[in-house]
Amino acid sequence: MPAMKRQRKKRSNRNALIAGIALSIALAAGGYWYVFIAGAPQLDAPQAETQTGLHFQVESFDSAAMGNRKYGVVLPPGYEKNPQERYPVIVLLHGGHGTERDFEDKAALTSILHDLYRAKKIPPAIVITPDGNDNRGTSPLWDPDYYDGENGNVATLIGQDLVQSVKSRYRTLEEPQFWAIGGISSGGWGAFNIGLRHLNHFNILFSHTGYFADNSGAANSPQSFIQQIPVDERKRLRVYLDAGDQDHKYLQATQQFHQTLDRLGISNQFRIFPGGHGIVGQNAGWNYWHKHLADSLSYVGQQFRAAHQQIEKKQELEKTELKKTTP
Repeated sequence: MPAMKRQRKKRSNRNALIAGIALSIALAAGGYWYVFIAGAPQLDAPQAETQTGLHFQVESFDSAAMGNRKYGVVLPPGYEKNPQERYPVIVLLHGGHGTERDFEDKAALTSILHDLYRAKKIPPAIVITPDGNDNRGTSPLWDPDYYDGENGNVATLIGQDLVQSVKSRYRTLEEPQFWAIGGISSGGWGAFNIGLRHLNHFNILFSHTGYFADNSGAANSPQSFIQQIPVDERKRLRVYLDAGDQDHKYLQATQQFHQTLDRLGISNQFRIFPGGHGIVGQNAGWNYWHKHLADSLSYVGQQFRAAHQQIEKKQELEKTELKKTTP
């Protein structure tokens, strides 16, 4: 092959490679804009069951801390037909650039619940998905401040005002062992930052691909704060953690928090799964969270059942003691 022809072929191959790289960058940038700027479901959104018999709806309430706010709610099967029944509660916190609709629109929450109820992995529960954004609103440029600070009192909004509103509107169980709070990414951090401050409301906490230290300081970093909790209160905690093997900083943060929990003698389950944050892929982004929300909620279901069994056992013991003392 003449030298000039070889040079043209090399130049053509190089141009094709450059064009391929440019196209990949453009697609990645377009995907990033679509998911994180527009706030839309990711490019290969989770496959979901549509005929679930469950209904997701958005409600609003007035918060003394932050004014009128929204939350999503999924009531359990049979809620209307069993007016005497009371139910446990699960609160789910979205991550950065999220809203109260994220878990339904992007993670197919009602599909997950449908499968878990059918498999009897979770008892009927009231599921709440609040708008956790601070006064700055939702944006890809920042994560919500899940604490009381200069951008709003989000910790009081969720840990106190939302809880009281849910208790007043729905037939909830009152005891904190029947209340769980968890989230994804910054929502995982928020769940622990808020939940640990309101152990009178929440005893079950969980995080997916979250972190446990915040740049606002140790006061809003569960990694530090949890070590200040009295030993008796630590015994009531039940914790689920997971992280993706491709989410290196989140994986490291979760491993370190898991080690802290072990050292403090706090009951916890820690799991590592393929994938993590991302905009496309069966183990990335909302596909990851859709898949593994089933794992955390199954753990929550186990804790709800264990709490029921403890109450039943206590009641049986009280009956036995009463019989012994009755003439």
